[in-house]
Amino acid sequence: MLILLPPSEGKTAPRSGRPVDLDSLSQGALTPARERVVDALVALCSGGDRERARGVLGLGPGQDEELDINAGLRTAPTGPAAKIYTGVLYDALGLNTLTGAARARVRRSALIFSGLWGAIRVDDRIPAYRCAIGVNLPGVGGLGSYWRKLLEPVLAEAVDAGPVLDLRSSGYAATWRPTGRLAERTVAVRVLHEQVVNGETRRSVVSHFNKATKGRLVRDLMLAGAAPRSPGRLVEALRDLKYTVEEQPSAAGRPRQLDMVVAEL
Repeated sequence: MLILLPPSEGKTAPRSGRPVDLDSLSQGALTPARERVVDALVALCSGGDRERARGVLGLGPGQDEELDINAGLRTAPTGPAAKIYTGVLYDALGLNTLTGAARARVRRSALIFSGLWGAIRVDDRIPAYRCAIGVNLPGVGGLGSYWRKLLEPVLAEAVDAGPVLDLRSSGYAATWRPTGRLAERTVAVRVLHEQVVNGETRRSVVSHFNKATKGRLVRDLMLAGAAPRSPGRLVEALRDLKYTVEEQPSAAGRPRQLDMVVAEL
């Protein structure tokens, strides 16, 4: 099983650690593309036009510290990606509190998508940074379209015979969309909050708690040692873990849509 994750906007900068070695990152075929993005981001943030750099990255006047972090990417300390990303999803996943076997499953299964790195594994050592997938980076262009052209041939080789569990947000999902038979093995999850309002049952898409639910989902699958070999078996595994899931109709050659219904956030 391959699990596709988004990064988090929140990141924790390590206090010590060797600088980033792009050649050591997984999916090594992406190294030249990563070099280009890193060089462009460092150049933007170390230049004299901070107002321009903030505008490109969508930062406010009080966020110049983020520019300094980007300017020092080449020499900054690194840590495992799973420790650098500290947003809601990763807090709920709690990789550092998983048992050895479950932790190893995450290492094998999870792939994190990024505007800066393309796609990396949880143990890849990276520095903290600020560069979302929606950025139009001078010298590179829109990062979504940039990575879309490069990830297809690389990630097709990363998929085993099992299902693909897609937990990415829309911007990162657009960088690689499985096609054909691989798409039919892909399960995209949407989290819906169900509540009763004035005697009527209503469902709504959630955002913040969507991430927490997805983090808990991955954690529970890894703790249970789940190793489904098909999308159907994946759905069964989630139901065995007491998740309420509903499959939506899907066309041939398209990913399955799975609604996960939660009553409490």
